[in-house]
Amino acid sequence: MAIRVASRSLALGGACFYSSTAGSGTTITSASKTGVSGTIVSKFMPATTTEQSSKDNVLLRTYKPRTPGLRHLKRPINDHLWKGRPFLPLTIPKKGHGKGGRNASGRITVRHRGGGAKRRLRSVDFERWRPGSHIVDRIEYDPGRSAHIALITEQATGRKTYIVAADGMRAGDIVQSYRSGIPQDLLDSMGGVIDPGILAAKTAFRGNCLPVHLIPVGTVVYNVGSRLKGPAVFCRSAGTHATIISKEEETREDGTKVMTGQYVTVQLQSGEIRRVHKDACATIGVASNPNHQYRQLGKAGRSRWLNIRPTVRGVAMNRVDHPHGGGRGKSKSNRHPTSPWGTPAKGGYKTRRKHNFNKWVVVPRVRNVEKRREKNAKNS
Repeated sequence: MAIRVASRSLALGGACFYSSTAGSGTTITSASKTGVSGTIVSKFMPATTTEQSSKDNVLLRTYKPRTPGLRHLKRPINDHLWKGRPFLPLTIPKKGHGKGGRNASGRITVRHRGGGAKRRLRSVDFERWRPGSHIVDRIEYDPGRSAHIALITEQATGRKTYIVAADGMRAGDIVQSYRSGIPQDLLDSMGGVIDPGILAAKTAFRGNCLPVHLIPVGTVVYNVGSRLKGPAVFCRSAGTHATIISKEEETREDGTKVMTGQYVTVQLQSGEIRRVHKDACATIGVASNPNHQYRQLGKAGRSRWLNIRPTVRGVAMNRVDHPHGGGRGKSKSNRHPTSPWGTPAKGGYKTRRKHNFNKWVVVPRVRNVEKRREKNAKNS
């Protein structure tokens, strides 16, 4: 299946293959082992599927070990991010017991949360109903998510909103949303009839939001919705994307394709194939900050700054606190690994009943991938 990627501008796909100094005590390193291809690639090509090739092209910033906490610190290079404060009218403070993983009743619903630096929640638009051109003012860091966000301004009204930035999006770019419908001037340029090829050539650019049935098959998208008028729910974290693989459509005698069904099939990065409504939203491109998964915090203190508390092993607890706890020595006894509440932790234990299946999933994701790789490696 061919992957279709559209971009307003193309750039040479180069990389840094030698260590270079970037400021006092910082070094930009690359794990790439191949030469410069010299080919022209799109700015938001999807992430590579093989684990080895994806790690070979990662550019990270390392630091001279002036302190022990800098020795193992590795960060993605994001010099384009805004250095100032966020747009305050679109933020609210995150405070109270919710920061400690508690619900409205004060009970812990998410473990290992608490402390951390002060932060403000950014109000991000996941629906993109506002039509017209929007200019990207800046790309910002968001402490509440792994992807970066873009502050955009509607050119007609001056209204500002936050959206999840696409990989390669920069200040000054123009993005549009066609979720409310096709503009009349664009429809007139196609002769009053929607031509899929012309429509894709004029609308399928990085950062533009469209209904999924107007996006060509093979296009890489992120911020994918599920329902008719709902917000984006899939592929919102850093570096994630999905691919449009099929539509419920038929070809007429004149060669035009018409949607006959209500759903479009998309494939997620996990391998799961599922159906979404044809009028659900999707944004062209890949979610920003794709190298987030390769970062190394370098010390325990940075985890505490990020509101992450230590995770205590079950065998280090008392028997009243965990099924693995207690006893003499450091053994968990002859018990299979379980959660603190007794649910089996390994082996792909499923809790969903057979009659309560997910009707939107066409092909479920592959489970226990790492376990199968180890087994195949031993057999080979």
